[in-house]
Amino acid sequence: MASSEEEISGKGGIESILPVLPPIALAIVGEPTNMQPAIAEKGLAVLDVTATGRAGHAAHNEGENAIYKAINDITWFQDYRFERESPLLGAVKMSVTQISAGTQHNVIPDRCTFVVDVRSNELYSNEELFAEIKKHIICDVKVRSFRLKSSHIDINHPFVQRAIRLGRIPFGSPTLSDQALMPFTSVKIGPGHSLRSHTANEYITIQEISEAFTLYEEILNGLIIKQKNIP
Repeated sequence: MASSEEEISGKGGIESILPVLPPIALAIVGEPTNMQPAIAEKGLAVLDVTATGRAGHAAHNEGENAIYKAINDITWFQDYRFERESPLLGAVKMSVTQISAGTQHNVIPDRCTFVVDVRSNELYSNEELFAEIKKHIICDVKVRSFRLKSSHIDINHPFVQRAIRLGRIPFGSPTLSDQALMPFTSVKIGPGHSLRSHTANEYITIQEISEAFTLYEEILNGLIIKQKNIP
């Protein structure tokens, strides 16, 4: 299957073929990790937040400024820290990334909207984080999707242990991939460097691909994974 849906979190990619796949013991996600095993990956929830005020003329003491309402919640998103921090992925990260308000300079804005990028660790579900956020802010908030979940594979998994014996170093990945949509055990390991992603002239070398084939073969050759309880 060839698809570009991963980059836009669309449903025409891996999700569209999950129902026809056979039982899967382990998925290998070939995202660029410099062939180090990413044994945890952050999830993503995007929030649309709306503050509502009352319009008025800026020259008079009237109206209710929606921007000022939004500022309080934006400050909360900046300062709040969730209790559970992952040794692999660190803390949950919330970033206000877009904001829009106002129609012209002399009108008190009655509406201010902003977008929050929430990166979850494997210790929280996106649903848990959303419920906690709603307890703390006064603006109206909606989540675009809960489906891009954080993922994790046990460091004692046979694949990971074999990679370690071959000199690979497990780590937690802050970037998102199709792994978030896989309802089975998976690990992210692939050729190339993640920092090249989404940059001008993004590339991968032939040597990196060749070395990846060799390492995949060394890890997988003779690898035995128990077939119990495979979804």
